[in-house]
Amino acid sequence: MTHNENAAFVHSIEASGMLMTPRIIEAFLKVDRVNFVPEVMQDETYGDYPLPIGNGQTISQPTTVAFMLELLQVQEGDEVLDIGSGSGWTTALLAFLAGKKSQVIGLERIDSLVEFANEHLKQINCSNAVVKKADSELGFPGKKFDTILVSASAQDFPDALLKQLKANGRLVIPVRDSVFRYTKLEGDRYRQEEYPGFRFVPLIV
Repeated sequence: MTHNENAAFVHSIEASGMLMTPRIIEAFLKVDRVNFVPEVMQDETYGDYPLPIGNGQTISQPTTVAFMLELLQVQEGDEVLDIGSGSGWTTALLAFLAGKKSQVIGLERIDSLVEFANEHLKQINCSNAVVKKADSELGFPGKKFDTILVSASAQDFPDALLKQLKANGRLVIPVRDSVFRYTKLEGDRYRQEEYPGFRFVPLIV
């Protein structure tokens, strides 16, 4: 795999219309998907489809990741939570967007994937991100984040995550076959936008 292959891959996502923001394009160029794909799947790294990473989980389809990051619009300095971090690729992309002075926390329920993700984050010197083992409560209760990304599909919207958003914070989450963006307003109010037509592995709550 070469830098040129990744560049061509990123340009193809741009051409799909799913990738537009210069900082997010740069994140895709710098955080190569090849570093988070299991060795046996390396030849399929730059295909625009999910790839299995074991235990019934996948590394998400690149255009879908791009679409969700465009909705999330992580800013430098954001405190970020990545739920269902899987291989760690989205966690690394979020860490690039949030910048070295910020901290990205990934949560994953499967021990082998927690280990896989942290090992590969270390290999690319991604020092401002860590993947932790998720416990029985959804998200990271008691802490608030500027942006939260969920990469698995909930059957119903989990209200607990709204409580973990700061004012003006953004949550991007698949619910059934739609991607939703929730923006936290004053008090307990929020703005909701729905984008239908997606498929994800189920969120284990």
